[in-house]
Amino acid sequence: MQEELAWETDGLLPLERQLHEAARQNNVSRMQELIGRRVNTRARNHVGRVALHWAAGAGHEQAVRLLLEHEAAVDEEDAFGMNALLLSAWFGHLRILQILVNSGAKIHCKSKDGLTLLHCAAQKGHVPVLAFIMEDLEDVALDHVDKLGRTAFHRAAEHGQLDALDFLVGSGCDHSVKDKEGNTALHLAAGRGHMAVVQRLVDIGLDLEEQNAEGLTALHAAAGGTHPDCVRLLLRAGSTVNALTQKNLSCLHYAALSGSEDVSRVLIHAGGCTNVADHDHLSCRDLSDPSGKSLSFKQDHRQETQQLRSVLWRLASRHLQPREWKKLAYSWDFTEAHVYAIEQQWTGTRSYQEHGHRMLLIWLHGVSTAGENPSKALFEGLVAIGRRDLAENIRKKANAAPSAPRRCTAM
Repeated sequence: MQEELAWETDGLLPLERQLHEAARQNNVSRMQELIGRRVNTRARNHVGRVALHWAAGAGHEQAVRLLLEHEAAVDEEDAFGMNALLLSAWFGHLRILQILVNSGAKIHCKSKDGLTLLHCAAQKGHVPVLAFIMEDLEDVALDHVDKLGRTAFHRAAEHGQLDALDFLVGSGCDHSVKDKEGNTALHLAAGRGHMAVVQRLVDIGLDLEEQNAEGLTALHAAAGGTHPDCVRLLLRAGSTVNALTQKNLSCLHYAALSGSEDVSRVLIHAGGCTNVADHDHLSCRDLSDPSGKSLSFKQDHRQETQQLRSVLWRLASRHLQPREWKKLAYSWDFTEAHVYAIEQQWTGTRSYQEHGHRMLLIWLHGVSTAGENPSKALFEGLVAIGRRDLAENIRKKANAAPSAPRRCTAM
């Protein structure tokens, strides 16, 4: 898909071309005049686009309604398999999407590349559209893959859409799924240099050492993509600097091949070398606190904790108040030094969300290693800081039966 719908009118008769132009500009009076002259509302240009595609892609509600009232086919596809519904999701026009759904559009449509509504909205970062799709439409497959084997989660990561990625995580998507080339979301984000997304994926617990089909880790992808800041971030998080691909290429090889002196310097400073005989399996980030202690920031990557990690992210980002993460940390015997080390990671008016999430991930690793019940410990911790409401709400959701199918009610 292109960033904008290219304006093409080849293959149209003169009046049909005028109808397409009027739909694109939301010139409803001209559209009514042309329709009154029996101009074909389903006339296609040379790439299969009809007037409804232009109106939906541009977000023109009046034009869309008028065309639907005059025999425009709601599911008409262009040469790329894109219909009006997919275009409305791609360009973030929620109201148009709702109108089309309520006019009978098929919600499980796909483009020729296998893109669903979720893929389109996630790639472009349209969170309100994602919310409507997940909350108001029936039987939407959260982890459906496109022809590259990528889910909406992959698409959001690859294109640096942090808010969309957070929404999908909060909805319980599969973090560990790989595409047809063996790439995780972390590979894709690192290869594009999307710092905020890479940091979030590290926080969520994606495996830093996961290799794709060619044996590349996310650090290889960042090095090959000439993204020194991402390389630094991954190294701080514990990525193995001398990991080798199936062809025995290190990250420094990839930096050299891409011609990036900046990335090469970062890797060499971290101990990277071109003649690597073995692997240095680093699994965690250690931060020194003011007392000189070493604080392990190792995170839990197990599949069985994925749902709980999603709960922890929602808790930190939506429910805990600015100072409550500290209260929770102290209730679990975190020291002042631990809290200080966590607070050094981010600054800003909403940094408490990041601090709280990091604290919860450290806590999860600790209770899991100790063999304790994390759900029970979380309930007791929230009660201890006076948030029984949150504790009960989380327990209720965990014990709830599957919800009934959802129906679209928006108009």
